[in-house]
Amino acid sequence: MRFLSVYKTAERSVPPTQEEFARMGKLVEDGMKAGYLLAVEGCMPSATGARVRLSNSKITVTDGPFTESKELIGGLAILQEEAVELVRQFLEAAGEGECELRQLSEASCAA
Repeated sequence: MRFLSVYKTAERSVPPTQEEFARMGKLVEDGMKAGYLLAVEGCMPSATGARVRLSNSKITVTDGPFTESKELIGGLAILQEEAVELVRQFLEAAGEGECELRQLSEASCAA
């Protein structure tokens, strides 16, 4: 089984410290080598993003930054195996925030 982990946290005004980068880098390296971490990506600040919404047959686009949001998506990971325990370890390294875990559908698409 594969799981999507979406990390939500308050947007930071400063980049991570060297220590934070090193701690997260080790966690990612260990997870990739062990095979339980399949993919991981961090998100750029919300100022570089947009929200696209369809409501009442109308598309609206809102450019970032999303200052009205208390929590934003900070990154994502694709995990195998003990997803809850792996996310606990991630949060200990990343700090304050929340991860939503969702099992991914294993259905294959026909070409």
